[in-house]
Amino acid sequence: MGVPGKILCVLMLLLHSSIQQQVFNDEETLHLPANYTIGWMETLDDEKLISDITLPGTHESLALHGGFIAKCQAWSLEDQLKAGIRFFDFRVFPLGKNLLIMHGPIYQYATLKNALETIKTFLSKYKSETVLVRVKPVLFLKNKVPLLVENMAKNYPDCWTEETIPNIGQVRGKIVFVQKNAIRLGIRLYETDKHNDYIVTNVEKKKETIIKHLNDTTYEQYRAGCVVLNYSSGTGIPRLSLDINPKSLAKQINPWLYKHLDNESKKTNPKPCFGVIAMDFPGLDLIKKVTEFN
Repeated sequence: MGVPGKILCVLMLLLHSSIQQQVFNDEETLHLPANYTIGWMETLDDEKLISDITLPGTHESLALHGGFIAKCQAWSLEDQLKAGIRFFDFRVFPLGKNLLIMHGPIYQYATLKNALETIKTFLSKYKSETVLVRVKPVLFLKNKVPLLVENMAKNYPDCWTEETIPNIGQVRGKIVFVQKNAIRLGIRLYETDKHNDYIVTNVEKKKETIIKHLNDTTYEQYRAGCVVLNYSSGTGIPRLSLDINPKSLAKQINPWLYKHLDNESKKTNPKPCFGVIAMDFPGLDLIKKVTEFN
């Protein structure tokens, strides 16, 4: 290979690396381009129902600690909001009147109260946006958490806690609670993931599962009266597949998901609605690709 060929090869590798960095992110510092649109929901039609919007979300949104077993995100909550994430997933453990945010048995050095305050501060600046919040109790404390969450929500008068699906005009600048099973607060949530779908021992099979779930979401009967939640996240750790952990899987899934969504966006007009896509370690380009379905 001659010198020009080698230079071209290097440039192609650098370009590929750049694309990888934009769809997968494990750096703690957020670097927003100068022209990045933080308030991307501003252009949405006020009459559009929340259930008919494709939303970028994060799975175990504040799982920033715990090493390769537990860590699912790199950015702080504030940075995820600025990057465009509009669905957050918090698992909580009650301690007195506080709700500690956990991932499994690992404390994430955050409380639900502080998380809600961060979101409200963001929404006070970006009033065109709305943020969906799901709260999940740790399994053995399901009975203690709902009342604490309901009491906390009363302190945030701008929250949407009704079961009725609102349109975007009704909830701009508001937190929208979503409910399933233990927490009966807010609009209903339908998860496409079935039991143990999060356990991954084969990446190609995981891709097939994601495609099936996304395709299911496009049928309106799945979105009747609820918001649909899809996951691109997963881990092999429960089956002792330590090489497939949240970070290593996201490194493979995120570039593939970007390409899959890019192809889907070119197929149909109008574009399909995929509901919420909850991701691990998403990069800016992947987040933007999700928002482009609106």
